[in-house]
Formats: sequence, structure tokens, C-alpha cells
Amino acid sequence: MKKVSIIDSGTSNLFSIKNAIRKVGIEAKITSKKSEIDKSEILVLPGVGSFKQAMDNLNKKKIIKPIKDHILSGKRFLGICLGFQLLFERSSEFGNTKGLSILKGSVKPFDKKKVKSVPHVGWNKTKEKKKLNYVKSNEFYYFVHSFYAKPKNINIVYTTTTADNFIFCSSIINKNIFGCQFHPEKSGKQGLNFLKKFLKSNAR
Repeated sequence: MKKVSIIDSGTSNLFSIKNAIRKVGIEAKITSKKSEIDKSEILVLPGVGSFKQAMDNLNKKKIIKPIKDHILSGKRFLGICLGFQLLFERSSEFGNTKGLSILKGSVKPFDKKKVKSVPHVGWNKTKEKKKLNYVKSNEFYYFVHSFYAKPKNINIVYTTTTADNFIFCSSIINKNIFGCQFHPEKSGKQGLNFLKKFLKSNAR
């Protein structure tokens, strides 16, 4: 059984993702300890709320380096919603805030002239840019966000989603990293299927 840890960034309901992971047959541990992060085979970083607050919390807990070390070692990592956005270099939310800088790119607010309903809340479809069988085109997933990630390398984009007429990146895959803007733990059967495929994959 793989050792899966859910990082407590102090900005999310951790038990919903823990329960979803349990439903696919894996026991995950919630932690903010370096020793637990170091021993983990898969890290999950969920999150809702402020980019700046999340980065401040990770810094105070002194776990930014252990998280980056885990990713750079090639071990698998799943970032969800804010946890996905934190992978990038910076966000303009509440001023310019530096992110984990694992991926090149930035996090930007939706333009209200293009997206009428901000925050973007509710069920929406994904469209695959790559055929990898984690998430399928035209499946509905649950979103809650006012900002979106804009990767510099478009080749890492796995799925896109359209809000009104605006197309944004809804998930990425880059080697051992998977990041999704949607919440698989709130996305019913298809969300659980995604978690099962990702967490139980034999890929490192």
C-alpha cells in the first residue's frame, strides 16, 4: 500500500479529500510534519481560499522545502484547486505573491467582461488535450474559484474547461505532477474514479 499524505496548509476542509481517498481504498494521513512528508510516496495538496495565506501558512510550518524536495525527487504529487495554483511562480491575488515555482506560469483573476459569473462555481465539463485516461472529455467536475492558472508551457495542459466563452486550463500533468482546478472529492463518481486511477497507478 502506497503511503499517501495530505498536506495541511491551513486553508481547506481536509476531511472531505481524506474521506474521498478512503472510498477508493487508500488510507491517507493529514500532516504538516517534515518527517511525514519525507516518508510519503504520494503527496496531496488541497486548498481553498487565499493564495497568499496558503503560502504564508506553508512558510510558517516550514514545509515548503520538503514539498519541493518531494516533487523534485520524482515522487508523485497531486495539487487540487488552490493546491494546484500554488505550484506556479506567482499569483496576483491580494497583491503579487510568490508561489512554489515548481511550474513556470502565473495565477490570474477571471476577466469579468469575459466570464459573467465570478466566482466560477458549480459543475462544468473538461476537454482532454491529451489521451491519458485520468479524466475524459465531456465529464462534469465541480469547480469553485475566481482565479485560474496560466502555464507558460502549454504542453503540460491536460484538460481545459470553458466558462461562458473563456477557455482556461483545468488540469495539468507534468512528469510526476498532476494538478487540477476542479475538486475531485466533490465531483461524485467521476471524481472518485480519477482519484483511484491516479493514486493506484503504478507510475512513480
